[in-house]
Amino acid sequence: MYQALYRKWRPMTFDDVLSQPQVTATLRNQLKAGTAAHAYLFTGSRGTGKTTCARILAKAVNCEHLTPEGNPCLECSLCKAAEQGILSDLVEIDAASNNSVEDIRDLRDGTVYTPEKGRFRIYIIDEVHMLSASAFNALLKIMEEPPPYVKFILATTEIHRVPATIISRCQRYDFRRIQQKDLVSRLMYIAAQEQISLEKSAAELMARLSDGGMRDAISLLDRCAAYGDTITAQLTAEAAGTAGREYLIRILQKIQQKDISGILEIIAGLHEQSKDLQRLCEELILMQRDVMLLKAAGDLSLLHCMEEEVPLLQKLAAEQDLPSVMQILNLFQNCRERMARAVDKRVELEMTFVRMCSTRTVQTASNAVNSAELQQIMERIQMLEQHQPSQSEPHPLTKPQTSPISETKPEVDPRSLKASDFKPFAQWNEVLEECGKLSPAVLGTLAGATAVACANILRITAENPLFMSLFRQRENANALHEAVYRVTGRRFVIQAKCSAEAIKPRTVEEMIERAKNSGIATTAI
Repeated sequence: MYQALYRKWRPMTFDDVLSQPQVTATLRNQLKAGTAAHAYLFTGSRGTGKTTCARILAKAVNCEHLTPEGNPCLECSLCKAAEQGILSDLVEIDAASNNSVEDIRDLRDGTVYTPEKGRFRIYIIDEVHMLSASAFNALLKIMEEPPPYVKFILATTEIHRVPATIISRCQRYDFRRIQQKDLVSRLMYIAAQEQISLEKSAAELMARLSDGGMRDAISLLDRCAAYGDTITAQLTAEAAGTAGREYLIRILQKIQQKDISGILEIIAGLHEQSKDLQRLCEELILMQRDVMLLKAAGDLSLLHCMEEEVPLLQKLAAEQDLPSVMQILNLFQNCRERMARAVDKRVELEMTFVRMCSTRTVQTASNAVNSAELQQIMERIQMLEQHQPSQSEPHPLTKPQTSPISETKPEVDPRSLKASDFKPFAQWNEVLEECGKLSPAVLGTLAGATAVACANILRITAENPLFMSLFRQRENANALHEAVYRVTGRRFVIQAKCSAEAIKPRTVEEMIERAKNSGIATTAI
């Protein structure tokens, strides 16, 4: 009888588990030392190995010949019985369908019986967050003080739905999404063992579509194996119901060109081929994210795309300004949310493209500025030159601006402070590192920035005029506040400005670009 590949190639020992060293190393050490806990809680996204590790751990604690590395031997009678699903001392419960208080009472009543063959009686409760409130209450007492021969292993994808009283009685292990390189390597290995011709580009696409889940990736490989003799990236895209990578690049290029008719023609063709338009929107979000990261930080290691797509995305990033890139990304995300509720997903997607191509706020760096806009910019520059401040005076455009979201009150009156009262902020580099995790866009505009502090007032002087336009946005200011709090443990009132050198224009073209990107408002002049 044929067995699905994800079941056939399920890891049998901790050595086979990918991208979870923080979990497997700890479990191995406990098994070798004989200090396995009475209750474990495994949490993480789907397909990352929670249930697999639970089964390996269940076999290992009862294994008659545990290996020196802390793996089950797979040869003893208990290991074989557990693998065949006939070991009475191993009880696996699906909480999604057995979530009532009666089911947990039956489990609790069964704990009074000693193990039949092994040293421990193991209960694996999968999707434990599906238990009812009364079922959790019934489970609570037996988990707190179980018999010495009973162990619990809970698994969940939604840790926030598990009561704190349950979590506190378990050793919690968080499973990470499986790394792209590990997914690709595993897919290529399985394909070779199954004598399936798999191109590396197809494996990379499978890994990316699976979003860090091994089960999804192997299931997609299983599906593609029935399509043809050789699995290519194009065949994989067709099997997954996605638009393929070349369509994504073409769509983004036509958005930049504001070619709405060309975009609608592509969408019509994809719709006729029964492509999943909701999945298409998700793919466009990921690709536009890569454009944003290239524009903001330029770090290729953060990208989600394929290697051969990087030059095309770099070209797209170079021809747009960051606010336009982020606006397009925001429109895509809003569209994805509405498509989940829309009667006709195609109409919703087409409406979004029309908005992108018709709104005046989406501008590219290569677009010409009309004469009226140029006149306004030149008038503003002249006013700045006429009111050039001295070195001892703050520039009118560099007046510190308190974050709009900050509700923290300053510990001292800012009006009474002098420049000499502020000292260099010693933890600034740590704040930048934390900020990069929360908002790569903000970090990209903080290159060369300096920070000084007095009491709980933090003043940032940026060298990139674009920082000010980002800082005025609530979510970006919030990310910076959170980064400071994580590093210092204190709430600061953050004030930001651009250095005089950052806003000093040189050529006419630079005047125009600086004025556009710095977000200068009439009230600030």
